[in-house]
Amino acid sequence: MKISRQNLSSIQKRSGLDLPDASLFALPEKVLQFGTGVLLRGLPDYFIDKANKAGIFNGRIVVVKSTSKGDTSAWAAQDYLSTQCVRGIDSGTEVNEYIVNAAISRVLTASEEWASVLECIANPDLQIILSNTTEVGITLLDNDPLDAKPPSSYPAKLLALLLERYRVFNGSAESGMVIIPTELISNNAGLLKKIILTLAAQHQLGKSFIEWLEQHNEFCNSLVDRIVPGALGSHDKLITEKELGYEDECMIMSEVYRLWAIETSSARTKQILSFAAADKGVILADNIERYKELKLRLLNGSHSFTCAMAIELGFNTVKEAMANPAFNQFITELMMEEIVPAITGNTVGTEEARAFAGQVLDRYRNPFIEHQWLSISLQYSSKMNMRNMPVIKSYIDKKGFAPQRMALGFAAYLWFMKSVKEGNSFKGYTEGKSYTINDDKAAVLNELWKIHNTDTFVQKVLEQSDLWGGTAGNLPGFAAAVTTALHAIEEGKLATAMQAAAAPQTH
Repeated sequence: MKISRQNLSSIQKRSGLDLPDASLFALPEKVLQFGTGVLLRGLPDYFIDKANKAGIFNGRIVVVKSTSKGDTSAWAAQDYLSTQCVRGIDSGTEVNEYIVNAAISRVLTASEEWASVLECIANPDLQIILSNTTEVGITLLDNDPLDAKPPSSYPAKLLALLLERYRVFNGSAESGMVIIPTELISNNAGLLKKIILTLAAQHQLGKSFIEWLEQHNEFCNSLVDRIVPGALGSHDKLITEKELGYEDECMIMSEVYRLWAIETSSARTKQILSFAAADKGVILADNIERYKELKLRLLNGSHSFTCAMAIELGFNTVKEAMANPAFNQFITELMMEEIVPAITGNTVGTEEARAFAGQVLDRYRNPFIEHQWLSISLQYSSKMNMRNMPVIKSYIDKKGFAPQRMALGFAAYLWFMKSVKEGNSFKGYTEGKSYTINDDKAAVLNELWKIHNTDTFVQKVLEQSDLWGGTAGNLPGFAAAVTTALHAIEEGKLATAMQAAAAPQTH
């Protein structure tokens, strides 16, 4: 039996399976969503479905597919129902839940059904526009024609829809939309709004429309955080379907942790986003910088500090590394003893940071997710600079000495970047195996490794203005700490160095 609206009543209810009530299918369409990706399905759509089931939001989602590529026929055959398997660790306890999401009402393909998309915007119940068009989606395409069916870029599509909204409702204040991009770029809504206003000026859309656009539509910056690997493996899927008693071609898996931080101070917007009340993972805040800081430094940053160490120690995935007691202890102390003190202060509190770090550790230990360390190493140098160099500097400013665990992580990164050029690519080697270094700065590190011994190499790297802005070479004690750690790695003593870095430091 395949899951569908008709077959819902035939599915046996069981503990851990959340089924929708038939009444949810009659809810009005309140959300227009650009993007069919698993992140949207596993996070915003999850929250909206949960709120609908709690009788809070009471609205469904029309999904807009930007191109004709890809097939949604299996989804349509299931009446856009799909099961989300929530698996992971929450406060040390394993979680395994199944949620049948009924939030999506239909999917429209922009390239073939643009007229229907325009009809959606004329619906007075519609209040929210979501997007995840990847980082490339929020870019300016000059003079993108608004009368095309559809316009080429996402911003032009959005502008065309807002222009139609303005026309249909005569520019009324209550017809303004709440627009929430979830693309993983800083100031995503601010950037999108700037592009929209630029396009409006290019097309000479008039003062009254632009005033309505600016005064009655709110563009909300947002931050999304949830690992949603997507479809289950074929064997896992068969076992899960047998357990649940139905087939689902669109089943996806996600971790337990979820965060959608939305920046708004508007009472009207908060009322429209009523689904936030259904789950602690949705945060409406005047400023979401603290959540960005926590994610960037403790989640992304700890990945970057330990990625090369894990690879050098022979671990392929994060869960493999976390199963090793010494590595588990190292990354725990790295976060709690070095990163947390470095980032706490006026914006982020110590207890808040420690609690977030604990959640991150639960996520790292998730036995259901295969997170590859080599994937994490993509553009390693820019990640080390953006995520970790400010934390290293802050720690030294506060403590007056170099953080030993961070120094070891930085040394391992340098060792990972020691490469041989083969054609147009750079190859690194560990345990007799090669890996490709996907990093725009690979050539810089390759050249420095060729002309310097270890003692001078570290200092020269830290002085590189195109890597760290040229200021890292002056950090008190850091070059010496990294050099000592790098020598240990060269001698095959990384495991010993991890233990030494964990020992209490005297200065």
